[in-house]
Amino acid sequence: MFSANTKYKPKLQILALLCGAFFIGWIAVTISAQRIPGQQEKSDSKQQTKADTEKLPLGIVKEKPKSGIFVKTKYGYMVPYKQPIPGTKLAVEMIPIPGGTFKMGSPEDAEEKYEDEMPQVSVTVPPFWMAKTEITWGQFDPYLGLHDIFKEFQSAGVRKVTKKNKLDAITVASSLYDPSFTYDAGADKETPAATMTQYTARQYTKWLSLTTKTFYRLPLEAEWEYACRAGSTTAWHFGDDSDELEEYAWFEDNSDDERQKVGTKKPNKFGLYDMHGNVAEWVLDEYDKKWYAKLKEKMKDGKPIPVAKTFRKPTKLYPRVIRGGSWELDADSARCAFRMQSDDEEWKNEDPNFPASPWWYTTEPSTGVGFRLFRPLETPKTREAKEAYWQSALKETRELAEERIDSEGRGARGLVDPGLFKAIEEFQKKRKSSKGKRGR
Repeated sequence: MFSANTKYKPKLQILALLCGAFFIGWIAVTISAQRIPGQQEKSDSKQQTKADTEKLPLGIVKEKPKSGIFVKTKYGYMVPYKQPIPGTKLAVEMIPIPGGTFKMGSPEDAEEKYEDEMPQVSVTVPPFWMAKTEITWGQFDPYLGLHDIFKEFQSAGVRKVTKKNKLDAITVASSLYDPSFTYDAGADKETPAATMTQYTARQYTKWLSLTTKTFYRLPLEAEWEYACRAGSTTAWHFGDDSDELEEYAWFEDNSDDERQKVGTKKPNKFGLYDMHGNVAEWVLDEYDKKWYAKLKEKMKDGKPIPVAKTFRKPTKLYPRVIRGGSWELDADSARCAFRMQSDDEEWKNEDPNFPASPWWYTTEPSTGVGFRLFRPLETPKTREAKEAYWQSALKETRELAEERIDSEGRGARGLVDPGLFKAIEEFQKKRKSSKGKRGR
């Protein structure tokens, strides 16, 4: 103990001041330290809020939906969405499909089957979105309408296609040789578009992808069957009784010899309509009668094959695979496993042009051939990979389209990007203004 002797008073005062300063500093540090977590949480909260409000890809939400269709992924939750069709008030409804493993093809004990549907092959498919219905004339016509616009652009020297930007260009189908052939089987804006070649369907997916900044393509054959089956193992997605098909499909028994409005029959369990009937649908694969047997050999130790490895890349103009049956075909053709093959020689034999159009067919059964959109969860990383889905796999088809445009003036070519329709509006305004001035 220190005495209260005056000799020590100055030292005691200094010591007291030092102790007091230390104590106050300790309290300040302690209080500050206690506040740091709260301040950090607030900062984190701000960062989280910013992340929450950051724009997610179309069809992805961060929070788990309280109801409805959704698929959980590492990016968030896939949900249904509507993809607006540029230049219109229309949209394509896209449905999320969960990933999984299924058996593609028909079992050996199936009552109805063909050799090219066997043997069955186990395939693993990652999540994706599929269009709720087939592409309709209302959704297809804006693409066709670009033909005249691109011609006008070319004449006016607007948005010129050059060697440097040609990658961003598409070709558009020429006018139909005989519109009655295409439209007599259904011209309503809500009926499925038909008679286009696979090349035309690919170009449509490129047009929509580049104008919306969202990647779309045609499905692979295995992806299509997986979406059609919706978890089923039966002949049709609803079962094995063909008598029930009229509830789910438009086919030769109930179609009144024409295409019908999409989405008017019952959907499958994934929420997809017209996977059976109405129009058969293009997929990307080349038809190979023995392809499933070749795939079976790739199954090591019975393990499923990743869907990407099931793709039969086209090496010739035809045949290509078409799935789902149509309004003019029988119930058997609408089975999940049924594989229809294209025949360009037969399907273009009424085309008076030589060579025949790369965009249109002129002969049945192409009146029952259309397509629907597919969007993978994982977008191809390179432009080259995307182009492989959008362009024809054959150089001769691409060259034929170019020749028809450059040498014969049939068909058109133009640049596509998010600013296309704004450019169209501005061009039409200027043209209208110019005509008005000449009129005065």
